[in-house]
Amino acid sequence: MASETGAEVVIVGTGAVGAVIAEQLLDAGHSVLMIEAGPRVSREEIVENFRKVPLSAKGDTSASYPPRPWAPHPFAADKPEDEYLQLTGPDSYAQTYVRYAGGTTWHWAGTCWRLTPEDMRLKSLYGVGRDWPFDYDTLEPFYVRTEHKLGICGPSNPALQWPARRSAPYPMEALPFSPGEQRFTEVVKTLGYSNIPVAQARNSGVSYDDRPPCCSSNSCVPICPVGAKYDAATSLERLERKGATILVDSVVHKVETNARNKIEAVHYYDEHKQSHRITGKLFVLACNGLENPKLLLMSADDRNPNGVANRSDQVGRNMMDHPQLTLTVTTREPYWSGVGPVVNSGIMETSQGAFRSEHAGAYFRYNNFGRNRFITFAALKKGLVGKALDEEIRRMTACTADIVVAHEMLPDPNNRLTLSDKKDWLGLPKPAIHYDVGDYVRESSELYSLPIGKRIAEAMGAIEVKIAPKFAQSKHIMGGTIMGDDPDSSVVDADCRAHDHENLFVPGGGAMPSTASGNSTITMTALAFKAADAISSQIRGG
Repeated sequence: MASETGAEVVIVGTGAVGAVIAEQLLDAGHSVLMIEAGPRVSREEIVENFRKVPLSAKGDTSASYPPRPWAPHPFAADKPEDEYLQLTGPDSYAQTYVRYAGGTTWHWAGTCWRLTPEDMRLKSLYGVGRDWPFDYDTLEPFYVRTEHKLGICGPSNPALQWPARRSAPYPMEALPFSPGEQRFTEVVKTLGYSNIPVAQARNSGVSYDDRPPCCSSNSCVPICPVGAKYDAATSLERLERKGATILVDSVVHKVETNARNKIEAVHYYDEHKQSHRITGKLFVLACNGLENPKLLLMSADDRNPNGVANRSDQVGRNMMDHPQLTLTVTTREPYWSGVGPVVNSGIMETSQGAFRSEHAGAYFRYNNFGRNRFITFAALKKGLVGKALDEEIRRMTACTADIVVAHEMLPDPNNRLTLSDKKDWLGLPKPAIHYDVGDYVRESSELYSLPIGKRIAEAMGAIEVKIAPKFAQSKHIMGGTIMGDDPDSSVVDADCRAHDHENLFVPGGGAMPSTASGNSTITMTALAFKAADAISSQIRGG
């Protein structure tokens, strides 16, 4: 049995990756202790926070999740020196994540695009980036397990699936399109594109995993008020019933190695700044893709002077995301976004092709966010009052829309997380990230993706198109503990086991060698299932 001082398997982090691994190991009869930096909160508390957020901040996904002093995460700061992330470089790696029990799945959109076979072979097929150390057919069964564990709905028609190469159906049918998405689908079809349903971790018309059906509240980001969307917090009580011990408000600050360079223990600070030591046989770092490399770098010792698991000097390097540009269009005729989930469809075929030897692929989506949160202040600035203001808000809500273009990007060791000299409340270094989306992405936007976006806007009947002046981040953190067969150029192996430490696993987005264009959580979770099998096998083998 796990105790508060140790277990067979110690998991740092309680998000989707940690929760999936914990449940697989508990079901296999292993003892599990989970450690979470932040608090454990109720859904009602987050919903109430969201209600109280001013309209001007409704679009800030973190505004409903104020960080605890001991567990800071990116949050609107009054002064630059109070910012948690220390950012430099041509582009901003301005991420959003949550250090709460349940992790960032609290405020994710639930979008679950699989990789394609080609996405995993960029180097072999196109001469760029890196190949994965295994192929799509190896990963595919873990995708199926993820879809059934998280409760992912998706189309039963293979022509609408992405990709159609799959061994089992989705557990639930896809959700219907909103009026805006239906019209968008018809428009892009005239240009030769297919806008298909998003596979998403959300219950579609039925209860699943003790969660109710989607109620179409359109507040998925930042909070699903009824829990129809999967978030890891919904599984924590079940994990405890199965025997897991879960520590919260416990910030792991050191990974301890022994004379054989195996992991001996992790050390954490509680909210009173008291340090504690946790021992185990195997250790899993299941924090997000910034906190994992930060912890490894902080844990440098005499045997590992560059940081734990960092003989390759790749920890913290190759930071990636899906750099996105938004085209905000004003149309002649109403589209009416906002019925159903905030992301419900997309154009994925534009992410594939031989052009990837020259520039990035891209995924286009019609943002189904209700427009009122975005346009109200623009309407007020027009000086209107009374009925005229009401009519303008209604017109702009109906006749404006966002087309978002998300690009794949390549791993670059110069896109790097290091330890800042700025300290947090506990005296731990803040993450410093230098970042540049790279010419592969910039050339795509200039030669490929924005020209397509402009054609789509014209076909929609746009009378005005505003294009974001710079790339924004999709908050899909990848690459900082990159996977590969060669210990000299990667951090973890094909099972997300650290090359340098036989009893340390670092699964999740940080391990991904390529990003593709679609959201990363389903692939992160598939890697968690693969790692869980390897961990259980390693324990059984002694």
